[in-house]
Amino acid sequence: MIQAPQLKHFATLKVEIDAPLEVGVSIHGERRVIPITGGHVQGDGWKGSVLKGGADFQLIVTPRMTHLDAQYVIELDNGELIFIQNKAIRVASAEVTQKIKAGISVDPELIYFRCSPVFETSSPSMQWITERVFVGTGVRQPDLVELQIFEVL
Repeated sequence: MIQAPQLKHFATLKVEIDAPLEVGVSIHGERRVIPITGGHVQGDGWKGSVLKGGADFQLIVTPRMTHLDAQYVIELDNGELIFIQNKAIRVASAEVTQKIKAGISVDPELIYFRCSPVFETSSPSMQWITERVFVGTGVRQPDLVELQIFEVL
């Protein structure tokens, strides 16, 4: 039998966000765009900043489940850039989902928040991340999303 993959911690991201742009209910669900305003990233032996200008494109598909698609750029301390596209699902009770929408802090234990980031970079030292699979978990706060990202070994 093939062994199950292991996980190795890759980075902690603290992504700062602004107030959501409420697009409204469409044929697919309730659309929201959350501007990304900055943040920090810390990996094993490296660190950087989350650049302003990205966004998290959210679709609340049921009162319990939200699909997330965050796209932004990380600048490493050496000036090299990494583009990240991080798709996720967030599941919580309808009541907790409404609190999140209203910008109210909730207990992270009440939320299932899992993601699968994909990276693009021309950085020689970080090129290897374009050749790996990553998964993560997140915590949503009113003005910040904290992510723990893991390399799948």
